[in-house]
Amino acid sequence: MNKIVFFGLVLLLTFSCSKKEEEKFEAFSPEAFAYDIGDSWEINATVNVKGFEKKEVDDELSTSIGFSVDVIDPDGAERIDVFFDSKEVTSKELIDVQLEAQFELDYNSPEGLYKIIFHITDKYSGKVVTAEAEFELKK
Repeated sequence: MNKIVFFGLVLLLTFSCSKKEEEKFEAFSPEAFAYDIGDSWEINATVNVKGFEKKEVDDELSTSIGFSVDVIDPDGAERIDVFFDSKEVTSKELIDVQLEAQFELDYNSPEGLYKIIFHITDKYSGKVVTAEAEFELKK
């Protein structure tokens, strides 16, 4: 009886480990900060992504991520594509990628709470995800 249970456990472990689960493309840990630089505001924002499609190139993994950033001011006005970029990454281990955006806002922008929205595209799979963070302008 013990041999049957042991054999069943080995079979179960073999099939459960060999079954590859597709990781969900997701953005996490978005952050945004505003810095008063005298005549304008400098905005720095980051977000991390994982679950993107990877390709093997010369014993390394590679991915390609495109992204753009929108800003919604305290009055609800939306500024589209205030920043856009893409990031190509090649590495032996490729689990997640950090995306960074840096741009300026006019010093006369209204004070208050702003929302930044990342629109992120996995260029290999075509999957899209968004992430939001807030920052405050205060003189």
